[in-house]
Amino acid sequence: MNEAGPAEQEIRALLRRYLDGLYHCDVGLLSEVLHPRALYATAVPEPALIWDMPSYFAVVAQRDPPARRGEPRDDELLRLSLIGPGTALAELRCRMGGKHYHDLLSLCRLDGRWWILSKVFHYELDDAGRA
Repeated sequence: MNEAGPAEQEIRALLRRYLDGLYHCDVGLLSEVLHPRALYATAVPEPALIWDMPSYFAVVAQRDPPARRGEPRDDELLRLSLIGPGTALAELRCRMGGKHYHDLLSLCRLDGRWWILSKVFHYELDDAGRA
């Protein structure tokens, strides 16, 4: 059996909190996993959006959480790559609010813990979102 090492376990726990924060639109939880100087970026729709965390958190705070709407939770860690002792990449997918998201997260270990340093993503509308 291939047991996950401590770094992978810590990162997987952080990614679960990240997905929980998205599903509940919980800025407090997201601020525990997204570094204060992290970058939020997407090229969809054009023009590209590139935000800092205060800008992103302001948008999240205004959202109606999928959890409150009773939307089924649909998310998954697709790939986790430990690049070095303090660097990792994660690829996730989730579906919320009529959109299919594909997130690429860069992580670094800073001050004794893991942080998401960048969230770059793509999304597509599902059939319900196109109506």
